Amino acid sequence: MDSESTVTTCYRHPAVECHVRCTRCERHICPDCMREASVGHHCPECVKEGARSVRQARTIVGGRVSTTPVVTYVLIGLNVLAYLAEVVRPEIVDRFAMVGARLVGPDGGYYVYQDVLPDGFRAEGVAAGEWERMITSSFLHLQPTEGTFGLLHIVMNMVALWQLGRVVEPMLGRVRHAVLYLLSSLGGSVLELLLTDPGQFSVGASGGIFGLGAAYYVLARRVGADMASVNRFMAFLLLWLVVSAGLTSWQGHLGGLLVGGVVALAYAYAPRDGRRAAVQAGVCAGLVVLLAVTAAVKVSELTGGGIPL
Repeated sequence: MDSESTVTTCYRHPAVECHVRCTRCERHICPDCMREASVGHHCPECVKEGARSVRQARTIVGGRVSTTPVVTYVLIGLNVLAYLAEVVRPEIVDRFAMVGARLVGPDGGYYVYQDVLPDGFRAEGVAAGEWERMITSSFLHLQPTEGTFGLLHIVMNMVALWQLGRVVEPMLGRVRHAVLYLLSSLGGSVLELLLTDPGQFSVGASGGIFGLGAAYYVLARRVGADMASVNRFMAFLLLWLVVSAGLTSWQGHLGGLLVGGVVALAYAYAPRDGRRAAVQAGVCAGLVVLLAVTAAVKVSELTGGGIPL
């Protein structure tokens, strides 16, 4: 009796005869569809399904693992670009530096703020609705010939940002690192708004950098690192906070340190289960609300009860 053999073809390429099966789903696959496996071969669909089922590596705080400090590079790049822009156009600093409230007179000079504007005067600063200054100021620095430090202002800050960022960012992951830095910068601006002369001018990345310093300390304790070198670093950071009080904005430094520490504690000690991301996000959102309300209350005091939008 004659027998007719069955011709098997690839499930993805019906015109191609083949005799190899996927060791997971047992569908026939041609050489173009074969994917090497520990035992036999897999089809493309089974490879994709397997990749989805593999648990992705996470940092100690639950972020995606990243060996390249991309956010740190971006932050340094933004600071350098802003610095070049302000050297070319110095008026950028006047417009985007951290200023609580001041008056600009008809002669272009700056005067003490008052909520009732004299004729020909206009208000500037956060109290005039320029809320963006609380973040943009952290990307600006003293021009080369200004202040005590001049060019060293941005150089020292960028070196510190690089040294801390390349250690902290891989431990946090990119998103958490960016959030911590920006919240620390905002915290520094809010404390400046609360504790300094409203007309005082302030620029610099120090708030965010002090926040990274606090995170470095918290994370080192969380992973059980040798704390000798970490404690020396923190002692230097706190010493600089005190010594620089007469030269720079210690309020911005302290605000960044405190906010960065709170965010880092939430990252490091949130429950390591399905609630971790929610707890971390909740603490960060709560800090944003607290800082916003605090700033709004201070602005309301400056403006005699109004909050400009």
